[in-house]
Amino acid sequence: MTAPLLVFGWGNASRGDDALGPLFVHRLQERIGARCTGHVEFLEDYQLQVEHALDLVGRRQVLFIDASVDCVAPFQVSEPQASRDTTFTTHAMSPAAVLQVFRDLQGVEPPACTLLAIRGIRFELGEPAGVEALAHLERALDWGEWWFDEACAAERVGGVQARENAAVPAR
Repeated sequence: MTAPLLVFGWGNASRGDDALGPLFVHRLQERIGARCTGHVEFLEDYQLQVEHALDLVGRRQVLFIDASVDCVAPFQVSEPQASRDTTFTTHAMSPAAVLQVFRDLQGVEPPACTLLAIRGIRFELGEPAGVEALAHLERALDWGEWWFDEACAAERVGGVQARENAAVPAR
């Protein structure tokens, strides 16, 4: 069974602050422990690819996480919308392009998605994540824990409503 929530971070741990996406995934998983077991899947990769559209199948909510040099510190939250952008033909795609691939393949709108961009500063090959970026990560994790709790609460309510609707006899 596919978990209704997906937390998906990407980045390269060998490129300094680019590791923020995967670090977020690992640390959020540690923070939340067994809360909302079975409702969430954690995924990480080096970059978004066309195949990741299939990871969205069966989801209700997705949290994408990536490092950014362009966002406001410590982090920025947005809601990507499906669109065919220039990353569609490159080796690394944007969340919007992945959502468009999902729409094209599935013939339906993608699940609700949130992009959490964490401000990074240093992206040099062979460098560890920097102190300032790790402080941004901690602030982002606080927000991510809130997002997770809200998403789980919505899943519990949705699950109760689905059971109630199933129990109502057809007239």
